[in-house]
Formats: sequence, C-alpha cells, structure tokens
Amino acid sequence: MIDRARRVFELYGFASLDTRAVEPLETLLAKGETSKEVYLLRRLQADEADSSDSRLGLHFDLTIPFARYVAENAGKLQFPFRRYQIQKCWRGERPQEGRYREFLQADIDIVDRDTLSPHFDAEFPLIIADVLGGLPLPRIRVQVNNRKVLKGFYQGLGILEPDATIRTVDKIDKIGPDGVTAELAGYGVTESQAKLALALAEISSSDTSFVDDVRKLGVTDPLLDEGLEELAFVIETAAEHAPGLCFAELKIARGLDYYTGTVYETKLVGFERAGSICGGGRYDNLAVSGNDRFPGVGISLGISRTLGLLFGRDALAASRSVPTCVLVALPAEQDRRAANRIANSLRSRGIATEVSPSAAKFGKQIRYAERRGIPFVWFPQTSEVKDIRSGDQVQADPAEWAPPPEDLHPTISGSFD
Repeated sequence: MIDRARRVFELYGFASLDTRAVEPLETLLAKGETSKEVYLLRRLQADEADSSDSRLGLHFDLTIPFARYVAENAGKLQFPFRRYQIQKCWRGERPQEGRYREFLQADIDIVDRDTLSPHFDAEFPLIIADVLGGLPLPRIRVQVNNRKVLKGFYQGLGILEPDATIRTVDKIDKIGPDGVTAELAGYGVTESQAKLALALAEISSSDTSFVDDVRKLGVTDPLLDEGLEELAFVIETAAEHAPGLCFAELKIARGLDYYTGTVYETKLVGFERAGSICGGGRYDNLAVSGNDRFPGVGISLGISRTLGLLFGRDALAASRSVPTCVLVALPAEQDRRAANRIANSLRSRGIATEVSPSAAKFGKQIRYAERRGIPFVWFPQTSEVKDIRSGDQVQADPAEWAPPPEDLHPTISGSFD
C-alpha cells in the first residue's frame, strides 16, 4: 500500500518530504481544538524545575508540520509546491478499531503563494481513487463539502457562532439530530435555526442538484454563494473523470478549524460504519510568514486505519507472511558458500532468496519453508528447484530460472460482500 501510494503520488508530480516528529506546542495548537490529542515530551532525567521540554509535543497530523516547513523555507521553494509525506503520527486516542495512538499516514498537499487556484481542489479525490483503485480494496465513496457553504448558511440564518455550529453539526452521526439541537442551544441557536441547519445537513447528491436543494431552504449569504460554486465545480469535475466517486454531503465539516473551504471524507463501501479512512481539505491561513500567506489544499490517507480495519475483519489476506520466494537448502554446513552464491545469483535478478539457517534433513528444511510460506526450495547438489505446494521439481539454472510472476512477491487478496 505504501509503495502504491508513493508511485501514484510521484506520477502526479508530488515530491517526497519528511518532517520532524517533534514540534513546539504552540505550533501544534495554533489552529483548532486539539490540546487533548497531543502527546507532550519530557526527558526522563530532566530536573523538576527544568521546563525546557514542556512546550514540545509529537505531531498528531502531517499538515501542521508541513505548513510550518513551508513558512520557514518559502524562499527556497518553487510554487505551487506539491509534496507527499508518509510518516507516523501520534494522538491521545482511546485505542479501538481504526483508531490508534500511533499510526501511519500518507499525505499530499499543494500550496501556493497568496492565492491557490480552486481547480486543485478537484484533483485530490481523483488521486486517492487512483491509489486505492490499484489495490485489492473495496470501492470508495468520497464525500465532499465546503465550509464556506456551512459558514455562509449559518451566517445567513443569523447564528452568532457559526464556527462552533460547524463543529457541532459535524458530530451528527455520533450524537444524532436531537444531540445536535441540544448542543446548539448552548450557543444560543434557536429551534427554528437548528431545524434549518439540520435540513442542510441532510442534503446529499452525486451531481450539482444539491445547489437547488440548498436554495429551496431560503437562506442567502455571499459566502454561501461562493461555497456552492466551488463545491459544484469539484463535483462536476469528479463526475466527468470518475463517475460515482464523489458525493456532495453537506453534513461533513472535518474536525480541525484550519479548514476554510473544500473538505473531504472517504469511506469504504460496505464498511461505512467504520468511518472515514481518508480526509482533508483546503486551508487558506495555516502557513503564514510575516505578510506572506501560503494557502493550500491536501488530503490524508490513513494507512494504519485502513489496513487495521480490513485485516481485523478478515477482509484481506496475504499470500505469504514473508517476502522470501526461494529457500536454498543446505546439505551440510561446508556447503554454505555454494548456497550463498546461488542465493546471490537469484537476488541479482530480483528474486527474494534466503539460505537455510542450518544444515538438516531436507524434509525438515522443507517444513521450515512451509511454516514461513516460502513457495520454492532450491537443492544445490542437484541444481533442482521444488514447488513445495504442488510437489513439482525441475532442473534449474540460478542465472536463468524465475518463478511464476504471481509468486515473485507476496500478494494481497480481498474478500468483500
């Protein structure tokens, strides 16, 4: 999955970047309600009065460190700058299916100086579909919204705290409409306003008909108009290139406050209740250096989340547990050099090979290969290779022999309803 993501990201022109795991706490907390998620660092031998490490934390996503990197290195970058990162992140989660304290993410972002064209927003769902479409995974459904639609709608309703309202409505799948209404009341949102906010959240469409559905609610605001236009463009572009991929879902907002426009959430078809495996959006004010602003748009693919979910439900299976394709048997310890030469010849042609760890009866060495899932055993004395699954054994030259293509590397197969 990592290799596939890397290949596709580079095909679309994204360059690799690796940022530090540790960031100043003020950087991590600059945007959004995230203080409960951050792991702080402290040296084991630090003096009790020494607070030098108390303002450091492990990054909980890759977007904030990337924004910091852009602001610090803007003079050296060519814009628009496209980068990908595949790194570990850490969050103070309660471990459960699909949610971990330590996890692997694959991120792509595009940033520019001062302004970033909206056509980039439409590119990201197509890239993620390309990554996941080349893997034995269920189909995906990308839910798209625009925070300008939400904020503009709430402003048009006269709601005094639109940002707080966005965060509350985003929890509708967890707390339900009644829970949303009750929480909104704490912000001074009236019952009639909450009713319209919930009506907006119910709108879902695979085409641009959602624009008319929003208009029918009778709310007007310039920011709402802007958001509807941007969202319609993303949905139209996706429908042209990948019909059935993207849906306008006007209830989603993403939990982090740094998003200012388009937002994405991606679900596996058949595993929707497990939540989103991939999300992101546009941020206009996250990367700032003096008077310079670097708006960006990005998306994060949860590698640990996706694979943990599918392997945990036995929806994926590996053809073998090791990369080794061939085990070179060892008749006696004095034959190890000859066995190593055979192994090196096979490795030079890209065939993963190991030499038996010890000399033993061939039956025992074959059982060793079976336990590890290694499909072929090579016998140096007779220059024969055996497929231990079928029992077929043939003469072979280590400079020319190759396994069937399907056996060269471990493969993953999926079983989905």
